[in-house]
Amino acid sequence: MSTASAASAPTSLPTQLPRLAIVGAGGLGREVVVLARQINAVRPHWQLTGFYDDRAPATPAVHGLPYLGTIAALNAEFEPLHVVVAVGNSRSRAAVVARLTSPTLTFPILVHPGVALQPEQRVQIGAGSIISQGCILTCDIVLGRHVLLNLGCTVGHDAVLEDFCSLMPHANVGGEAYLETGVYLGTNATVINQVRVGANAIIGAGAVAVRDVPENCTAVGVPAQVIKRHE
Repeated sequence: MSTASAASAPTSLPTQLPRLAIVGAGGLGREVVVLARQINAVRPHWQLTGFYDDRAPATPAVHGLPYLGTIAALNAEFEPLHVVVAVGNSRSRAAVVARLTSPTLTFPILVHPGVALQPEQRVQIGAGSIISQGCILTCDIVLGRHVLLNLGCTVGHDAVLEDFCSLMPHANVGGEAYLETGVYLGTNATVINQVRVGANAIIGAGAVAVRDVPENCTAVGVPAQVIKRHE
């Protein structure tokens, strides 16, 4: 388990701090800047460098950080660089990570400093994951690589979230629940205890999964019902 951190005011931090770039200059990217600066406010940890995105933002700077170029430009980096992929959609995030091929890139874990995580909780967190302000994780939890827990999410004991799972604000995962790769929980969605959600399934905003949900589908409502299948 590792709790990574980031920057308070980019121009005021020592240059010897590890460099951190953000892939994705949209809303989540801006939220990650705020998260990084909140971490640095407690203990300086990151030197924020700027954004990479195949789609250039409307302005040359986003939250005071420059646009540095496309993913191809990022892959041309020859100096060590930490990278967080700030893309909210599970499948899109996985696709972007797959394109990051430079051996100089590493994927840190960003955890808001207000999130209580102690070794005795035995929470495992994979590389590239983001845990936002207000999240509560209890104990004996496994989070895979590049998992996103947005604001105010809860994860109960013995839950497993595989790689690229995404929980939007105030989503809840019960004890012993199992979310396979790429599951997406909308805002205020809930997966109750001991329920398994298949790979790339989407649980819509406010829905409550009270029984297992198959892979590659969208489920909505209370209780959640499958309304669509997708590839």
